[in-house]
Amino acid sequence: MVKHIMLLHLLCGLMLIVAVDSSKPLSLQTLGVAFSQLIQNISMHDLLESKEVLPNAEDTQCFNEINLLTAGLSNASLWSLRMIDAWGNIPSGILYLNRMDIGNYRECIKIDHAINPGSSVGSRSVKGKHCFAEFPVGKLLGIPLGAANIRIGICVPSSCKATHMDQLLKQLLQQLLNETYTEQIILPSSCRVAEREPYDSLTIFTIVLLSVLGALVLLATLYDYLLQPAAAENNLPALVHIWSMRGTSRRLFHISQCTSNPNVIHCLNGMRCMSLIWVVFGHEYMVAVLLPNVNQITIANWMQSPFANFALHGPFSVDTFFFLSGLLVVMLGLRAMLKAKGKLNIPLMYLHRYLRLTPALGMAILVYWKILPLLLDGPLADDGFEDHNHCKRTWFWTLLFMQNYATMDICLAHSWYLGVDMQMYILSPLLLLALYKWGKRAFYGATVVLLLLTTWLFAAMMVFKYSTFYKNFEVMEISQRRLYFNTHFHCMPWIIGALFGYVLHVNRGKTFKLQRLVVWAGWLLALAIIFTCIFAMQPYNKWSGPELTQLEDTLYYTLTRIAWPLALCWIVFACMQGYGGMANSFLSSALWQPLSRLSYSAYVWHLFIQELNIRRTQTNTYFSDYEMMLKFWSDFGFTLLLAYVMFLLVEAPFGALEALILGSRSSQTNSATKAATVPETYKKTQLECTEHKESVEKST
Repeated sequence: MVKHIMLLHLLCGLMLIVAVDSSKPLSLQTLGVAFSQLIQNISMHDLLESKEVLPNAEDTQCFNEINLLTAGLSNASLWSLRMIDAWGNIPSGILYLNRMDIGNYRECIKIDHAINPGSSVGSRSVKGKHCFAEFPVGKLLGIPLGAANIRIGICVPSSCKATHMDQLLKQLLQQLLNETYTEQIILPSSCRVAEREPYDSLTIFTIVLLSVLGALVLLATLYDYLLQPAAAENNLPALVHIWSMRGTSRRLFHISQCTSNPNVIHCLNGMRCMSLIWVVFGHEYMVAVLLPNVNQITIANWMQSPFANFALHGPFSVDTFFFLSGLLVVMLGLRAMLKAKGKLNIPLMYLHRYLRLTPALGMAILVYWKILPLLLDGPLADDGFEDHNHCKRTWFWTLLFMQNYATMDICLAHSWYLGVDMQMYILSPLLLLALYKWGKRAFYGATVVLLLLTTWLFAAMMVFKYSTFYKNFEVMEISQRRLYFNTHFHCMPWIIGALFGYVLHVNRGKTFKLQRLVVWAGWLLALAIIFTCIFAMQPYNKWSGPELTQLEDTLYYTLTRIAWPLALCWIVFACMQGYGGMANSFLSSALWQPLSRLSYSAYVWHLFIQELNIRRTQTNTYFSDYEMMLKFWSDFGFTLLLAYVMFLLVEAPFGALEALILGSRSSQTNSATKAATVPETYKKTQLECTEHKESVEKST
């Protein structure tokens, strides 16, 4: 095998030597070979932007290393052949919208040729640098679109700056195409070398913090296993109970059985998990557009397919999260107020919410910002879905949960949802107090507010010509900020969930006897609404189809903000009343409970895995639904693994510490230690099951 590899290496080297020789036919020549011929007769001034500028030390070093490259090619030195071999070429499939040839990134940055090793005057080395050159094919063809340009990976000596190579490539274009081009060709931000910058203080702090948390979990787990009998779990010291991996995992994967309690809505677990899967699925297709697909045109054709609607309309999964949030806040809040005779400790309520969400979010900011760049090594390392350098300027807005209003450069772009949800939670005491005190009048008043907000959304879209339809890319980005991220335009599902929570609270314990015809009509109507929301835009997805008018666009976006959560109301109601059938069996499966407890952590960390994978891409990819399914399930699997680790390190321990500190102030918690590391949804379920058992015992 080694002999075969060496023979192949030698053969490739011989082919390059023949191609570099200008006396041979040009049929074997690539762009890199053309560059190697150009640099055989260059002067120092060819590297400079202006002939009147005197060369500095950097210019001289670059010129010397290019001369070393030329000499190495003439001597068939392996390192110089690799530098030319690593170049990309004009990509095949340009008519298939393949605009990128990365070249061989790894071959390039691994070049490290020592010069004068062991010399008394000192030794140095020529190292490879990989950059992207954007060739102006659009301009040369008379197409005034930068999207028509092609990007080609090049490999040059690391001492050469982007401006040096820019001058040489412009000369190369002049020779090959007889065209003069004055704009920048080399993208400086795309240049990468093997060396990495030293860790800054915040990076070191993040690594130390993760190490300390990991050590605490490890020590507590060893104590739990080695020094404590399995039967004595409740007798563990509080801090050991908080940090033990075994105890946390037991509660995380515990399956609660309380099917006869009407206060427990088991189908919510399935709805939450399905929405999480849909979020990850939709983002998988969003980041696929950023990949160097050899069949990029297939994405345009794919958008016309009915299946594409499941990815294009993934935002409905977020509306489901808002619906569930509003439902649980009101239903559980009113139940707590009923026990406390109308009292509501609002400061403690806010503090509890903030302390539950912020540790995991704060750790995510640090890891996305400082640890993710350490794991990236590829030519597309800076071409991700979002720019995490925004965190340097806007991290505090994210921790204040005001990022959706305060800045356009959100640190962790997907955290906008947490901002909207937190802002609705801050306003929720007004609704809770009003519903408890005035009942139906407050319900009708909240309904009027819902209709007024919907009217405001409709008017704003019509007046300012907003649109979130993907074909309207000119206004889609600003519309996304104004409509999708802003709370006052995206709170309708939360309000509907809250009003439905009030209905469930008022009718708790009641059983509704419905005729079969009514049940069928309810399910048909709910499914019709769901499929209309997903597939109503299918005729407009076709590039040759009808154009979407502003009124149609506005009506669709406005009405679906209300229709989708209304359909969910029926699904929850039917499942609670025993009319869910297979849907209830699926959504209420106990297997959803562990994933439901991990849902917050998985939502926070899923883009970390997706960003990591797309930014580490080092070769062209192929787009198809099957390939996307492979990527989705692999990314989702690693997301769950990372979410579990971060749940053990951050979310569960800090949630337990919060319960330990504030537990004595809560009338609903008898033992803070016993509640350690139990997620919020698990504690609610256990509390409801306990209440149900007590009521049954009293009645018997």
